[in-house]
Amino acid sequence: MVMKTEYSPADISEIVGLAWADDISFDRIKRDKGICERDVIIIMRRNLKPRSFELWRQRVSGRKMKHERKSMLSDMSQD
Repeated sequence: MVMKTEYSPADISEIVGLAWADDISFDRIKRDKGICERDVIIIMRRNLKPRSFELWRQRVSGRKMKHERKSMLSDMSQD
């Protein structure tokens, strides 16, 4: 899927909010908004201050909850 080139300020605000939320995975953003993880990263890079983007990337990198498959595999291994 090719990233939509223009988003309204309301769309961008919603995508940024979803991306910051700890309990919302990239898979859910893709299902709800049709935007893959790579495109979410592009949107975040373009719309956050550089330091805010760095903090967000550190926060989501390796976080199980941001990737449903990793989260499910982790839950299965704890059983």
